[in-house]
This record gives sequence, C-alpha cells and structure tokens, in this order.
Amino acid sequence: MRAPLAVLLLAAGAAGCADTGVERSSDSSAARAVLRAVAKTEDAPSLRYRTTGRLPEDGRVRADGVVGTAPRVAAVKQSGLSGANHGEFEMRLVDRVLYQRMGKQQVHGRHWAGFGPRARFLSGSGLKMDTSAIRDQTGRNPAREAAFLAAADDVRRVGAEKVAGTATTHYAGTATLDAVSAWLKDRGDAPGRGQTTLKMYQGMGVDELTIDVWVGSDGRVKQHRTRGFGRHGELDLTVVLRDFGKPVSVQAPPAGDTVDLSRPARKGRG
Repeated sequence: MRAPLAVLLLAAGAAGCADTGVERSSDSSAARAVLRAVAKTEDAPSLRYRTTGRLPEDGRVRADGVVGTAPRVAAVKQSGLSGANHGEFEMRLVDRVLYQRMGKQQVHGRHWAGFGPRARFLSGSGLKMDTSAIRDQTGRNPAREAAFLAAADDVRRVGAEKVAGTATTHYAGTATLDAVSAWLKDRGDAPGRGQTTLKMYQGMGVDELTIDVWVGSDGRVKQHRTRGFGRHGELDLTVVLRDFGKPVSVQAPPAGDTVDLSRPARKGRG
C-alpha cells in the first residue's frame, strides 16, 4: 500500500536573506543544535504543517496536516497538482484506526475505507494487508526528517534568516542515503521510523539529499527542505511547521460512509 505522496514531507515559505558567511562546524555543534530542535519539536503536544514541492515521476504536490498527542490523532490532505497523482487524497488516524478517503472512487457506495487499529491484518476477502508504512507516515511528527541533517559530513550553520517574517537560524548539509541509514542504525532506529522515509526515497532512485533546516528562537524547527534527484526527475520538498501546542481536533469519518476493510488478524499476527 503506497503512502500519500505528500505525507512524505514539506511546504513553502521561502527563507529570507542570510547574514554573514557560512560557519562550518567540524565539531558537530551544528548537528547537535538541529537534533535538539527536532527533539523539542517532536515533544510538542500538537502542530500543523504544510508540505509543498515536487517529487520524481509524480510532479508538484501540496499537503496540509495536523498531528496531536493528547489524544493521539493525525490527518493529512494532499493535492496532486500535476502528473499521474493529480487530484485529492486524505488520511486520518483516530483512536488508532487508520482511514482513507477514496475521492471519486467508492466501495459499496461509500467514500471512506477504514483499516482498523492493527497495522497487519486479513481483509474481509482474505487478503494480507500491511499498513505499517502509511500508518507511520500519517501519524509522524513532520520534524522527524530534519534530523537526517545530522548524518551529513558538512553540516554547518549558515546564519540568521527569516522564514515568513520569523527570525530563525539556518543549518544545511548534504548526506547520502547510505550515510543517513547508517546514522539511524547507530541511534538504534533500525528498522525504525526514519527508515520508512529512506525506503521511499530509495524507491524514487534518490541516493543523496541536500537538507536545509531553519530553527526558530523558541528552539523548534520552523521549516526544513529536502532536495535530490531520482530516476525520473527532481525531489524538492519543503515543510513549514506552525501552531505548536494549539488545540487540534480530528474526527473519524461517518460510520455510514465508511467501509471497514479489517477483521481480527490470525493468532500471532498484527
């Protein structure tokens, strides 16, 4: 099952002018600053984000999402602006149950599919279903991928810049996917959450990432951008994060308009 493309990452809000020249950090102080910002952002009880950019093969995309931890909820609406994925797509995660809006497609006259609380299960027709990747991508805090910058050999502090009128510090670097994967394994993240995104990039034929991260004065990630090249074109995605800690609400779709594709998994599965 393929994850909604823009659930991968990111949104606009171009950065403003940099201050003095690049400050390289051979002792990884820049990497530590980024990791502190990612940790603080992931600790936020809620946030909203917008993802915009371009994916190889799929063209331009945009997504708006929300994540909350108390209760744990998430939702993302994607618009495919060009290419084969033109159209709208929506995922919701409520009470551990994953839902997908099927757009113009319907099943038994209903617009939503429910996949139940388990990542792996047998569908009503007996098909083995594994929603692990799409469940992880839907419910993740989108600051997660900013941490990949710490795997770069050339991670550096660029300087002070403004993002949407807000003062930030800009960090940047370039890392191969192999380097990021090794870094994640060293941190005990394999097969962890970060590996899910790496597999998506690998499927696109991307082997190197240029990563920019903007950290606000509150110590949280305000924006991050990921660039690279795949077999069939450019990867260029930006995420803007906002509304940290503000109340969020995500409702399950109407039961009468939802097809439940799950059923209890066999013993020892799920």
